[in-house]
Amino acid sequence: MKIREIIWIGRFVEKIEHKHGVNVEEVEQAFAGHPRIQRFERGDVRGEDLYRMLGRTVSGRYLAVFFIYKEGGKALVISAREMSDGEKKSYGEFKA
Repeated sequence: MKIREIIWIGRFVEKIEHKHGVNVEEVEQAFAGHPRIQRFERGDVRGEDLYRMLGRTVSGRYLAVFFIYKEGGKALVISAREMSDGEKKSYGEFKA
């Protein structure tokens, strides 16, 4: 899956920054690196499923980013946080 554009909505950006301490630049860096993307659950709208991306920032921070995949390679980011230990292990195994 190739993400060509990231869609940002103010309320999600605020939540991600204030609740999880993750900023927009870090999410964009994680998408630009070597992300592991997998469908997380089916969406209510056909073709708009929820995905989880595991990736790293330039500074080495491990992030889990949740987004809705939109037509044309667009990702509507709804949440982002530090990876859990299990997610880090899964990401590390993928990277190996």
